[in-house]
Amino acid sequence: MVKRLSMFLMIMILAIVALLLAAKNPTGPNTVSFDEPLNLLMSLGTLILLLLPPLILSFFNHLVLNIISAIYQAFIVLTFLGLIIVGFVIPSIWIIAIGTLGTIVGITSIVITILEGLKKVEKSNSYN
Repeated sequence: MVKRLSMFLMIMILAIVALLLAAKNPTGPNTVSFDEPLNLLMSLGTLILLLLPPLILSFFNHLVLNIISAIYQAFIVLTFLGLIIVGFVIPSIWIIAIGTLGTIVGITSIVITILEGLKKVEKSNSYN
């Protein structure tokens, strides 16, 4: 549980850093920026709400919940992969670095989540 929780907290921190980097360098009038703090706080709140389900699921150690959490985290990894592409379109090494680090941490978190669920299943089967 501690490994899954710490990995997902790292993902959450990386996502917040990516949002703050996007706010620092707005690319147009309809993007998030520090000039409009209400929109920035709404974006931050939405980001935290979207990342809350896997954070809550990391407290449980049931195979079905681990699989659901891994699928949800796979969508987050796809978002970080999209962030890498955006970093290449807007030549920004920081966006590429955050996207790459988020992808690596996300994939590692998925593997840890699935392996811990399978270990629990193996333990319960060995007692029978």
